[in-house]
Amino acid sequence: MARRPAVSDVLLERRDGVALITLNRPETLNAMGGDLVPRFAEALAEVEADPAVRCVAITGAGRAFCAGGDIRAMQERNDRIAAAAASEGPAAVIAELDRLVAELRRRHDEVSLRLHTMPKPVVALVNGPAVGAGFSIALACDIRLASDRARFGAAFRNVGLPGDFGGSYFLQRLCGAGIARELYFTAEIIDAARALELRIVNRVIPHDELLAQGLDFCRRLAEGPTGAYARMKENLNFAETATLEQVLDQEALHMRIAGFSADSREAVAAFLEKREPRFIGR
Repeated sequence: MARRPAVSDVLLERRDGVALITLNRPETLNAMGGDLVPRFAEALAEVEADPAVRCVAITGAGRAFCAGGDIRAMQERNDRIAAAAASEGPAAVIAELDRLVAELRRRHDEVSLRLHTMPKPVVALVNGPAVGAGFSIALACDIRLASDRARFGAAFRNVGLPGDFGGSYFLQRLCGAGIARELYFTAEIIDAARALELRIVNRVIPHDELLAQGLDFCRRLAEGPTGAYARMKENLNFAETATLEQVLDQEALHMRIAGFSADSREAVAAFLEKREPRFIGR
């Protein structure tokens, strides 16, 4: 893969229509401190805007996918709020709270919302623990391929927090409300086999084969009709909250629009000519 100059906390590589984003703070199990979140957000925006990228893969450096929030950064934030309360009073605390809420909400849009709505397939290659917000990020992807060494957990209760980055939205849509509540309330860490059983992951792959098999899977997606994938993803997202009649309306519109696309015309011609289609993503 051709690699751009490395940004310390996130690496971005491109090959064969696939962008591989690697969370790169292995010494912290890729915890979301340092510059990881803003650099991750920048990488996602970059690959979404790049027409040459037709599928996105996300993984972690070292032995973890992402260990969630950076506990040291949480302590520093708590100390800062306490100091403001002691020296400046409640108004300073409210102002700091407003700032922190706005900042986190922006990060949610830049990461989880973008993963969920990006008009390209996004595949999490979960190579190790995906915990807390790292679990939420994996859940926000379209597909999760897990190493047999992967571990998953909504571990927010262990630090007295309710959770962020959309995990509470995504998890119960995959495995149901009861299981989602159990995983949130208990902070149980489950292995890859249990995650597959609960439909949290799509496939479990031997650890040493995860990257090769995962990138081959993404390459095959990138060779497909990515314009149609974008409409599929939009339909599926819309169907999460729409009525059946609304979904049928949207499907009818997207089917007829897609019928005019170069990829659809190529697929029809290839079928009639008894050959494999050559999709160009338009």
